[in-house]
Amino acid sequence: MSEKILITPRSYGKDAPELFDRLKAAGCETVRNTTGGILDKESMKSMLADCTGVIVGVDPLDAEVLSSAPRLKAVAKYGVGVDNIDLDYCKSHGIRVSRTVGANSEAVADYAMALILAVARKVPLIDSKCRDMNWGKITTRNVSHSTLGLLGLGAIGRHVARRAQGFSMKVIAYDPFWDAEYAKANQIEYAEPETIFRTADFISLHLPLLPETKNTVGERELAMMKPDAVLINTARGGLVDEEALLRALQERRIYGAGLDAFAHEPPENPAWLTLDNVVLGSHCAASTSGATRNMGRMATENLLADLGL
Repeated sequence: MSEKILITPRSYGKDAPELFDRLKAAGCETVRNTTGGILDKESMKSMLADCTGVIVGVDPLDAEVLSSAPRLKAVAKYGVGVDNIDLDYCKSHGIRVSRTVGANSEAVADYAMALILAVARKVPLIDSKCRDMNWGKITTRNVSHSTLGLLGLGAIGRHVARRAQGFSMKVIAYDPFWDAEYAKANQIEYAEPETIFRTADFISLHLPLLPETKNTVGERELAMMKPDAVLINTARGGLVDEEALLRALQERRIYGAGLDAFAHEPPENPAWLTLDNVVLGSHCAASTSGATRNMGRMATENLLADLGL
């Protein structure tokens, strides 16, 4: 009997069709997400019902969804964040979970740096004005020789730090698992989160979404930030209290934000679309041809290994 595999990420195999050949050769029948968007819980329950494996993006895999798939043996995360997967349920039911660690780190770091530049220099706003034949000058803020604060110094955070140093930025960082040797060798200074919020010109989030990191950036933290500070989030939407950030941007209490992740995507509040001091992303930081090939290859091999194929 063939293994039935659900594949939810829309970019899976887009530039590497051989991945489907690899699954077929291993005896797998594939079911794909053709909706053009993230699957909701009911769709996941229906499509996953008789599957033994799933390659999943950010679609929901909570206990309710997982309990609808009694044959499920393996979950291959297409990425690294597993906040959409009920790991306790998987562990208690013998469902193996894997991640594509390192596959997209460079791509996400590139995008984080792109957001820093785009927000600081108001690139989308200037482009929009020029398209309206308004050639007036818009004064923006410097990136070089400023201070970058990183919350999270894992693979992606480290790549962002390296890029920032190319702009002669001072890098300060917090990570609950601090690697003092690495930080010293790479001129990264340790700082507590409160110090980062109070002193950094740019703050970039690279933490996993856990109960203890939810709303890491809230009203209190936004009030600490300098009026010309910029917040960047290429990690998870739940790290930020979005209503508090929206108010801060509307009231011009901080300079701006670059957001590639929201708690609900697209964001439900239409006010986000009216702001000229935020650059919005569709959770696409990892969406480069190189990164998607890496993630697809790693997720496929992880899944097949966990299925014993």
